[in-house]
Amino acid sequence: MKWTFDIHNTAQRLFVLTGAGISAESGVRTFRDSGGLWEDHRIEDVATPEGFARDSQLVIDFYNARRLQLKAVFPNPAHLALARLQKQLGERMTLVTQNVDDLHERGGSPKVIHMHGELLKLRCLSLAEHIVEVSERQKMDSVCPQCGAGLRPHITWFGEIPMQMELIQQELLQCSHFVYIGTSSQVYPAAGFKAFAKSRGAIVMCINLDVEPDSHTDLVLQGKAGEVVPNWVQGILAPG
Repeated sequence: MKWTFDIHNTAQRLFVLTGAGISAESGVRTFRDSGGLWEDHRIEDVATPEGFARDSQLVIDFYNARRLQLKAVFPNPAHLALARLQKQLGERMTLVTQNVDDLHERGGSPKVIHMHGELLKLRCLSLAEHIVEVSERQKMDSVCPQCGAGLRPHITWFGEIPMQMELIQQELLQCSHFVYIGTSSQVYPAAGFKAFAKSRGAIVMCINLDVEPDSHTDLVLQGKAGEVVPNWVQGILAPG
């Protein structure tokens, strides 16, 4: 099957899902190593509601360190290319990321849906769940400026429902083309996006370094996102 996205056809809509691979090329460490640890911590201790309830200081320190690491990395050519494409397509392109960094935004993307939350935000523990920006460290005694409740990292932890799922489903319903980049798309619920898009008639493509055979994927471009994505975007913007 040939990739046939037409930038001039307003009936076509593009849905892009990015994963850890695109950030890893910028130097962001992937979520966990082969031993199931994240930066030498058990996932259960730093990425679950139970871990936060058990030792909130450990969790706060952990995410403070992640924010510090984020300052040392920068958007790569894949981030920049996707931003360029999104600016051209406007509302016809939906960009969803599983990553909690801000590299898409720093790369110039005007609208990003973070289904797993954002490292540079905190969420208050009240029912209102106010969102608070944080550039560096969260202090143990910091509170929500709107209601005075305590704060937690604005991150989707294990056992929690990913964010903005209703909006994501609406965008999946409308897309004619679905691309997943830097992710094997094997972990749910994100793994179900391509199957859902395919069932609605969308053309599905994978851009990834490691590729798993998949009945829902029509096309594969294997390689590093920073090398493949710019060429793919150029092919859409200036076909020839």
